[in-house]
Amino acid sequence: MGRWIAGRLAQAIVTAAVASVLVFFLMRAAPGDPLARLSEDRQLTADQAAVLRERYGLDAPLATQFAAFIGGLLRGDLGTSIEHGRPVTALLGERLPASLLLGGTVLFFTFGLGAWLGAVQAIRRGAFDRALGAASLVLYATPSFWLALVLAWLVGVEWRLLPAAGMRDPFLPGDAGAGERLADIARHLVLPALTLAAVNIGATMRYQRAAMLEALEQPYIGAARVRGLDDHRVHWRHAWRNALFPVVTLFGLWLPLLVAGSVFVEKIFAWPGLGALAADAVAARDYPLLMGASLLVTGLVIVGSLLADLAYTALDPRVRRP
Repeated sequence: MGRWIAGRLAQAIVTAAVASVLVFFLMRAAPGDPLARLSEDRQLTADQAAVLRERYGLDAPLATQFAAFIGGLLRGDLGTSIEHGRPVTALLGERLPASLLLGGTVLFFTFGLGAWLGAVQAIRRGAFDRALGAASLVLYATPSFWLALVLAWLVGVEWRLLPAAGMRDPFLPGDAGAGERLADIARHLVLPALTLAAVNIGATMRYQRAAMLEALEQPYIGAARVRGLDDHRVHWRHAWRNALFPVVTLFGLWLPLLVAGSVFVEKIFAWPGLGALAADAVAARDYPLLMGASLLVTGLVIVGSLLADLAYTALDPRVRRP
């Protein structure tokens, strides 16, 4: 088991190194000047632009820039944002709690509720299965930005049931208690979380239903029934455990949702997460900030893949290699 984990960790380190190199050079290959937006907004002179290029290392050869990037990365320094003039790690740290809150809520409902509903579909064949199947297909095909716009307009503007933007009420009294502040954040969380969960839950349901149907056809399920086990134990103790493999893989791939969220949904609901920050970095061609956000998401993809492998071994020890 120790050798197996060490091998997976080594693969993760190599993948992270390759991803870091690709992120750096792909960012530099993208068209546009990182100082163009600053020049438009602040009317920079040629001398001021030259000073900024030197400060951010944009005038150095590409090899020198890459060496500085790797050196900073090894020290935990992602550089300074060109647009904001602040350390990238500080900006990412400020936005991370909001992204974790939104992404964690979405993942909980997407995989907790989605996996359960998909399994129930496979068990209860008939009208119930067809109705849920149609609903999941519609949700899966619904663009998240369109659903976000509809919910923001209908629920937030027309009906005024929930806040349509932001994470906190700016007019909340300063002496409000902790319970009132948490309730305010929860109210702002509902619409963006509902949008992302509704769109993503359809895929989880369909993957889980297909895997559960396949598991129910396996010989060991028939053997369990012959031994006199009740349906509840056969379905949830034997079939569902083996049907979780595709969903575990899907969860590992979607783990970056914890921090990246959905750029369009965060922008529509003005949610102060990393997705909206990354979108602003793209528009401003802010290399350090965009690279920091990209590396964070890349790291989560690698961690998600590693966690999926570990979950496989917990579900089925035969997956382990000597």
